[in-house]
Amino acid sequence: MIVICMLNLRMVGLSRRRCHGIRTSRLSDLNLAKLDQYFQTYGFDLSAEDDKERLLRNADLMTDQRQVTVAGLLLFGIHPQRYLPFAAISIARFAGTEIADELLDQQVIDGPLDQQVDSALAVIKRNLFRPSRIESTRTVDSRFQYPDRVFRELIVNAVVHRNYAIHGSRIRLLMFEDRIEFISPGRLPNSVTVEKLRVGVSCAVNPIILRYMENLRYVDKLGRGLPMVYRAAEQAGKRIDCEEFGEEFRVVLQL
Repeated sequence: MIVICMLNLRMVGLSRRRCHGIRTSRLSDLNLAKLDQYFQTYGFDLSAEDDKERLLRNADLMTDQRQVTVAGLLLFGIHPQRYLPFAAISIARFAGTEIADELLDQQVIDGPLDQQVDSALAVIKRNLFRPSRIESTRTVDSRFQYPDRVFRELIVNAVVHRNYAIHGSRIRLLMFEDRIEFISPGRLPNSVTVEKLRVGVSCAVNPIILRYMENLRYVDKLGRGLPMVYRAAEQAGKRIDCEEFGEEFRVVLQL
């Protein structure tokens, strides 16, 4: 049996916190192969651990009641939407600049959070409107294109910081010819303002999810993600606007 110490658990995920479990969820709802791959990064062999639930409790992925936590399902669940049906991303692509314009593509992306981020990025890249021009004998794109890391950061920001206690609402990505809107359920924490976001100030709404997404290398540990997005937009002469409306937070990236 592997002996787990609290110091190492802080590296793996977090020290013990008060976590809410999902009623009726069990160890069998977790992807043990994915968990084993994650823990091996930190020198733990989950497959050889006699008491797997003990390790997962100490890592804030299960509770003392043997239930899987919200973070555990969202990060390592086989099918998180079985218990959290609205913990997903809805993407819509419109032909023009208004939501009443023709709908060209629509889909819902589910699965664990890392899979949602990767799939949403692929959908954005596939649906980007790319006007082109003919140069000599070849066709070239005539519009500035953001690097993938800009879209990835805005998707990650939405899934990591949304309020998962709000039921009935998914993250929405609305793609228009001139912009993409990233809409996430939940408001900014009291201590954070839109102005502070520009310089990398943040407050974790979901600290366990944030820590694991950092360890999975989806989140910059130095808080440079949103400042990078602002800089990329400014260098291209584009606008990026952040605002709260109702119980949602919206980022509008000009294309």
